[in-house]
Amino acid sequence: MLLSLAIWIPVIAGVLVLALGGDRRAPLQRQVALAGAILGFLVTVPLYTAFRIGTHEMQFVELAPWIQGFNINYHLGVDGISVLFILLNSFITVTVVIAGWSVIESRVGQYLAAFLILSGLLNGVFAALDAVLFYVFFEATLIPMFIIIGIWGGPNRVYAAVKFFLYTLFGSLLMLVALLYLYNASGGSFAILDWYRLPLTLTAQVLLFFGMLFAFAVKVPMWPVHTWLPDAHTEAPTGGSVVLAAILLKLGAYGFVRFTLPILPDASRELSWLMIALSLIAVAYIGLVALVQTDMKRLIAYSSISHMGFVTLGFFIFNAYGVEGALVQSISHGFVSAALFFCVGVLYDRMHTRMISDYGGVVNTMPKFAALMMLFAMANSGLPATSGFVGEFMVIMGAMKANFWLAFVAATTLVFGAAYTLWMYKRVMFGAVTNGHVAALKDLNSREILVLGSLAVAVLFMGVYPLPFTEVMHASVNELLRHVSVSKL
Repeated sequence: MLLSLAIWIPVIAGVLVLALGGDRRAPLQRQVALAGAILGFLVTVPLYTAFRIGTHEMQFVELAPWIQGFNINYHLGVDGISVLFILLNSFITVTVVIAGWSVIESRVGQYLAAFLILSGLLNGVFAALDAVLFYVFFEATLIPMFIIIGIWGGPNRVYAAVKFFLYTLFGSLLMLVALLYLYNASGGSFAILDWYRLPLTLTAQVLLFFGMLFAFAVKVPMWPVHTWLPDAHTEAPTGGSVVLAAILLKLGAYGFVRFTLPILPDASRELSWLMIALSLIAVAYIGLVALVQTDMKRLIAYSSISHMGFVTLGFFIFNAYGVEGALVQSISHGFVSAALFFCVGVLYDRMHTRMISDYGGVVNTMPKFAALMMLFAMANSGLPATSGFVGEFMVIMGAMKANFWLAFVAATTLVFGAAYTLWMYKRVMFGAVTNGHVAALKDLNSREILVLGSLAVAVLFMGVYPLPFTEVMHASVNELLRHVSVSKL
């Protein structure tokens, strides 16, 4: 019941906000949206507090017939891998609603409803144990994000929204073919857990691997199918960029550990060299691309691609350090990238420009903001005692167990992350006040402090004490690795 509530409370709240009418009811719409987002988050908390640690079995399982002729069921459940993503998503939704409280002035109800409905659909993706249910939720998440970018985005919003939609839809259609093949191979079952036991030939696994790879690689996004992301981020409103970076990118990572690795273990091992190569290219090459960006949002967008390269690297080195590190990095990236996009949004709301050259000396007029952004910049650089360090360190440890040179390349290219993040921070924050617009800036208001402060607490808590995050996933990760028949911790 908890999982259904986590899915449908935000969706129903979103529909209710829409039903309230136009912008004349905006204050009421905001209150209903906030209540729906907070309630949606509160019902996910027991998923963590009542979670049984030490077992890899699915928990909070719900099963009801849906389309009986094709053996399609409304089948939900979470394990140590998926439960944290649902919590992250519900938490980020609350921050997005608060952050857009006074910034969005037109079509307020539609804006808030899009995020609430998207939140429910994303929880559905992470909880679905039936392949058709997963696919429906997976595809449905495109619609609210397409609307968010297309209506509230920047000057090139239509181009960015269509590019985002076409890229992700194309990959998903290939995945649908793979799912239908598995349905036939399993004798007519869409239960994802049933597919883990299928005796597939290596040739079939390799073909299915590439079918799923396109869907999940576009979502992550991996190099070279990453080009839609900087455009989408640049044009999206602040809330859209936050959810896109913090949650939507994780759908691809989640797809690898829920589908690719357990269903296609032989192909995953056979093609791990390809995934590792693509991941290292993303970490290194995209890091260099980020160094030359002049737009803050584009820089952070490229930073996301580089950091997600660490996630896919961790999955395909097949040891517990790597996989758990990749999952921790996914959660950490959700906090850190969300915070950085919120920071850019704070500056954009005041100056209506994202160009680094238009700023300078912001610390003189916005000291509270500069202090918080410094924390997030350091977390993005992988500073110890921040969440950004934990996942990257674990992945490098895993890579070291697999191959020294792999770890060497991964660790060396981390320098690029520190370089582009601190270069941006220095140019924007330090030095003398460069113009009258910067001199007139006002520091954070209480709403902005609440949003950025809550993310700062999450980043520091995860960096200083990561055990509550890692102990939940340990049994599930070990079972996944046992299934893929490689060594574990």
